[in-house]
Amino acid sequence: MCMSIALRTLDDGAWISVNDSRQVSVSDVWTLSCGVFCECEPAYVLLEAFLDVRVDDSIVVAEAVGQCLECGVRDSITRLPVGRIVDGEFESYDPEAVQSVLEPEW
Repeated sequence: MCMSIALRTLDDGAWISVNDSRQVSVSDVWTLSCGVFCECEPAYVLLEAFLDVRVDDSIVVAEAVGQCLECGVRDSITRLPVGRIVDGEFESYDPEAVQSVLEPEW
């Protein structure tokens, strides 16, 4: 049985909505592994806005803009994993756990 999941950004990119429920907020600080966003090890990135959200296999990935709290670099992130779909349900990732940005497959 295939279940559809509705994903979208809300409130000018402040939230990711899953099935019409606010699930992931830009107010969190995401811990990113070294070299993924900037040269800080690790980088503590405060997200400013979600630009897009989609499912890649079972992983929910977002395109976002953020700023490193340590060095001040402000940049976009094209594939930030924010959660996953398990048995048709969304499970969010902990922003404080070290994340790696998924590289696009060519």
